[in-house]
Amino acid sequence: MITEHNRARPVKPKGRFKRYFVTGLLVVVPLYITVYVLFFVGGIMDNAMDFLPRFLRPHSYLPFHIPGLGIIVSVVVISIVGMFAQNFIGRRLVGFSERFMVKIPFVRVIYNATKQFLDTFLNKGHQGFNKVVLFEFPRKGVWALGFMTGETKGELKDRAAEPMINIFLPTTPNPTSGFYIMVPKAEAIALDMHIEDAFKVIMTGGIVVPEQFGVTLPDEDEAKRAAKKAAKKAAKKQTKKREEKSETKTETEPEKAETAAEPDTTE
Repeated sequence: MITEHNRARPVKPKGRFKRYFVTGLLVVVPLYITVYVLFFVGGIMDNAMDFLPRFLRPHSYLPFHIPGLGIIVSVVVISIVGMFAQNFIGRRLVGFSERFMVKIPFVRVIYNATKQFLDTFLNKGHQGFNKVVLFEFPRKGVWALGFMTGETKGELKDRAAEPMINIFLPTTPNPTSGFYIMVPKAEAIALDMHIEDAFKVIMTGGIVVPEQFGVTLPDEDEAKRAAKKAAKKAAKKQTKKREEKSETKTETEPEKAETAAEPDTTE
């Protein structure tokens, strides 16, 4: 039974306009940003065709401009270069050009960094971001979302008191920039969140969080236990190193004493 109390109240024109405006924003803004990015990238690709010889530029033969044609031409040209680089002659030329680039002092830094970056993200045999991790940064009690890029190796691993992992910490709202951080493996929490979903969370500043991948922070006791475990492991490793040094010193002292006790037979 509908009474005066529970009957639906009519929506005021002001509230209806606000609802329409918010709905319009949700529809228009994503479309606008998507189209803007596509045109921006297409413009860059169109300008890239200026580096081609004039007889290879489509605009030299067409009486009008076709937006986005540079994307198609760039994809075709890059594919042709890749096909050529896979045969014997192409590999020789690529190797010669790489040896030439690495001999130039400033250029080799840019070239090597760019090549390693692309190898990391485009090579199917190597994973760039292994998994999404949660760790305390920049201080205890404050948590950050990052991407594990691998385990720390080489001298960095040898100098550390415990196993470390490499983490890329992207910034909001531009995840292409960020920080490289080394974190103790015991203090990083691996998540089941997909890389794409983590990027959404970071780009939106936490506004968009997939429900199926909701992050539950560990309680304070769990964090303390993890930190205590890591500290105990580090102390144990340091103690082992000191014992090894002490044993080495103990073994060398008798040898020195024997050498000093030997009579001098030289005349």
